[in-house]
Amino acid sequence: MQTLYEAAGGTGFFLRLAAAWHARVVADEVVGHAFRHGVHPEHVQRLAAYWCEALGGPRLYSGVYGDESSVVRMHGGNGPHSEMDRRAIECFDQALADVGLVDARLRSVLHDYFAWTTTNTMARYEHSAKDVPAGLPLPTWSWDGRVMG
Repeated sequence: MQTLYEAAGGTGFFLRLAAAWHARVVADEVVGHAFRHGVHPEHVQRLAAYWCEALGGPRLYSGVYGDESSVVRMHGGNGPHSEMDRRAIECFDQALADVGLVDARLRSVLHDYFAWTTTNTMARYEHSAKDVPAGLPLPTWSWDGRVMG
């Protein structure tokens, strides 16, 4: 079966999606707060690499930039932020439209992936980034949801 990465169109698609999402969240009055302190100059490329790997593509993130623990630490210690998470998910859905994704099933699965990772993995250590254990595996996703194991 075709991976989500392949169905979406590969790395180029995820680079466009990451750029569209980044533009939306930076401009968002709520989510933009997280970006006002500055972002890594390769944020879009790193985000695209992360999504590619998580959705069945090559190891573009863990093979180059770091591991899941480092990603979760970047998002940890910021306290609860359910409104920010909700808005980030809305921005993701809008970014899917921005890049012209029309396949309803693929849109739904990508939405579910992003919503899950935003409200679970990235929000799990809201009290302190120091609580994030080393060696977390990068969660992967398929047409049927999270791939366990």
